[in-house]
Amino acid sequence: MKRTVLITGAGRGIGRAVAAFALEQGADVVALVRTHVNGVLPCEVINGVDVTNKEALDRVAAILRDRPVDLLVNNAGIIGPERQSTLDMDFDGFRRALEVNTLAPLRVVQTFLPNLRAARDRAGIARIVTISSQMGRMNYAKSDRIAYRASKTAVNKVMQGLATDLAAESIAVRVVDPGWARTEMGGPDATARVADAVAGIHARAWETNMELTGTFVDYRGTAVSW
Repeated sequence: MKRTVLITGAGRGIGRAVAAFALEQGADVVALVRTHVNGVLPCEVINGVDVTNKEALDRVAAILRDRPVDLLVNNAGIIGPERQSTLDMDFDGFRRALEVNTLAPLRVVQTFLPNLRAARDRAGIARIVTISSQMGRMNYAKSDRIAYRASKTAVNKVMQGLATDLAAESIAVRVVDPGWARTEMGGPDATARVADAVAGIHARAWETNMELTGTFVDYRGTAVSW
């Protein structure tokens, strides 16, 4: 039985690499892309999906109908505005970061809950993984890119609550930090190879069970503090 993986923000970076890796591992992949895909991605690609847009997500839900989704990967995210200091904030940019990084992952989950439940009914469990960052840890007092940090802190709490609420339904929720990966967002000075981050994300996703739901780990499996 082939498992189906649904990935947001799959047009580039970590999302595209996760989609390609999941394909190599034999999964059926549905890649949600906002504008374009860099190069050929030989899977089901649905274009024009802005994860902050309810109508766009509803369109995807109508395409998938009652198709089971075994793993939902909330990957779409932005780094936030150029000005995001506590002393000099682009508030419109901050709002957009919260919309994309915090609110959208919850909207995505709510939209595709019927598909996750269908997979749970078939396999006994379904999984949700949200790509986050250690930059959002509450015990990490650095203040650069505070809009990004705050949006990740918030999504971590949302996913923790979601794990609590979905525990009785055998839908496991996990937050994974991909490390500082050498993507367009991470830049050339990043310390983690994309291939290593992606293989780790894949492993952390599929090892997730009801005992591990509600946990926050990095791509290597090391626990991360909230």
